[in-house]
Amino acid sequence: MDLDDEHKFARDGELPAKAKTLWHGRFTGGPSESLMAYTVSLSYDQRMWRDDIAGSKAHVRGLARVGLLTEDERNDILSALDQVAVEMESATFEFVASDEDIHTAIERRVTEIAGPAGGKLHTARSRNDQVATDLRLWCKRELKDVAIRLVEMQEALLEQALGAGDTYLPGYTHLQRAQPVLLSHHLMAHGWALGRDVSRLIDTLHRLDVSPLGAGALAGSSLPIDPVGTAADLGFAKAFDNSLDAVSDRDFVAEAVFDLALIGIHLSRIGEEWVLWTSGEFGFVKLDDGYATGSSMLPQKKNPDIAELARGKSGRLIGNLTGLLATLKGLPMAYNRDLQEDKEPLFDSVEQVTLAVAALTGMIATATFNVDVMQAAADEETMAATDLAEFLVRGGMPFREAHAVVGAHVQACIAGEGSLADLVRADPLLGEDGAALVAPGVGVKMRTSRGAAGPAAREEQVGSYRTMLENEMIEIRSLTGVTGVN
Repeated sequence: MDLDDEHKFARDGELPAKAKTLWHGRFTGGPSESLMAYTVSLSYDQRMWRDDIAGSKAHVRGLARVGLLTEDERNDILSALDQVAVEMESATFEFVASDEDIHTAIERRVTEIAGPAGGKLHTARSRNDQVATDLRLWCKRELKDVAIRLVEMQEALLEQALGAGDTYLPGYTHLQRAQPVLLSHHLMAHGWALGRDVSRLIDTLHRLDVSPLGAGALAGSSLPIDPVGTAADLGFAKAFDNSLDAVSDRDFVAEAVFDLALIGIHLSRIGEEWVLWTSGEFGFVKLDDGYATGSSMLPQKKNPDIAELARGKSGRLIGNLTGLLATLKGLPMAYNRDLQEDKEPLFDSVEQVTLAVAALTGMIATATFNVDVMQAAADEETMAATDLAEFLVRGGMPFREAHAVVGAHVQACIAGEGSLADLVRADPLLGEDGAALVAPGVGVKMRTSRGAAGPAAREEQVGSYRTMLENEMIEIRSLTGVTGVN
């Protein structure tokens, strides 16, 4: 937390007497400078200000419903919260040295504005249930946004797939040419993986749609609060059932960070392919100038930095997940300060994935495919080997025997004894019909089974893909929750 000269700690290493903490009544002195420097979280949890104000307003309305606030007190606090929201939005909110976190800062400012009524804002509430509520609200909004961005990336993949027509390229296993596949099939393969990512995010959002507000520090309250009412007010699907679990549960954070790490792995796979595809050795893709960088020394260079960073940042996302799980694994019930460490990995993962998806979507949508280069690579004669073996199978030969027959012809071709087409033509078991399978552009048309890489199966896949996108958006739109300060 950056503190200007006006708000620096006193010379004795403690906060100025006027800068009270939320717990000052229990202590005879203020917190030390080193304690504050080590424990403050304001530098990163400021991003939850909207959620903290939304939660606070629902809490205030709930207190008023049960008679713990008068109508005037409710209105004064709500008005103060509205003013804080304006100050936050306009970046005129002034933080002070005692603001440990965004929750402290907002309550302090509300009390300054509303006077004695502001001192009742925290009635029947702990920062334990407050921060858990804020974090769930933040996740509901931000994870939903990530899901929408993933759908947009799926749509970009589909648009390029539809524009590719019957263009084909080598499909690879072990990064060795295996069989020809339609480019549209390859692009949609990434789209289906992203669809699972969207589904996981939606599942996570459903599970985290529980309000912890009213759980207090760990055991609830003796006051007649209304957790069910505040849950509904905030757009949560339900209120908590167990106060201990409510304040200690960070499963939803771990799930979210896992979801984001796996998204990062899928983006990394796309990045790795596009690094290869844009290289001179492959030459399959040309990047738009707006989505490539140059070299400070090498004038000829056009570098796929987006793809490289998508590949590189996946390690960061995995690190966020493993670090969070290590933090959570040793904690007893209920709240422990260790849980402050849940936010930075979550916030960072959301930010990095959001940036990566936006950049990759633009890169893919604006790229140009070098059709002739792709298809020439896929027309290599040996790419027809499996089709030749299946030709023999259709004639009654066991596959393992057919595999050996074709493998021998491939070996002879590699040894320089002739082209594969000529060797096949000379084999009475294969003949001219077999040789026809080696011709350019034939192999990809042989892929006819469900979900296969050829034209016959593509139309059905495109229909299923469109249905997936439609269903994803229906589910995303049905998600409950606030979208800002209410």
